[in-house]
Amino acid sequence: MNALVSSWQTFFSAEVGASAALTGLVMVAASVNLPRIMTHELLPGRAAEAVIALGGALVLSSLLLLPGQPAMAQGIECGLIGVLSLAAPFTFQLHAHRSSVPNSEARPVVRAMLSSLVGVPLVVAGGFLVAGAAEGLYWAAAGLILSLVVGIIGAWVLLVEINR
Repeated sequence: MNALVSSWQTFFSAEVGASAALTGLVMVAASVNLPRIMTHELLPGRAAEAVIALGGALVLSSLLLLPGQPAMAQGIECGLIGVLSLAAPFTFQLHAHRSSVPNSEARPVVRAMLSSLVGVPLVVAGGFLVAGAAEGLYWAAAGLILSLVVGIIGAWVLLVEINR
């Protein structure tokens, strides 16, 4: 294991478990409410945002636990997942913004900020890690924790809010 990551092994292991459990919760929430989700033009994108945030956290935490990776590879992984964590949700949000469906309850500005809070720290982490700086792991941790927050919010929307 990379010397930068070895002291972080417990953290990343916990993140793998938490993100896997929450990803499962989002998938169950989506399947339980699938008919309702599919009847609304904007809800499939909202569900995808939660899955991307949590799936990205799961994949990145798993990748950072791979033994023997150079810091540059870890930085590239963080950067790529960070870019995906920014680009995919913004695509769904742009669709929602352009939609004729009333979107005031979806809080698009809050959703955009949450997406940025996930992706930006991961991109910053990628830059630090490519440069070999251990500070990148703190940025990665911030992005991973925020991924869990975004996923929990998405699960709440899919389980509770769409049934109001």
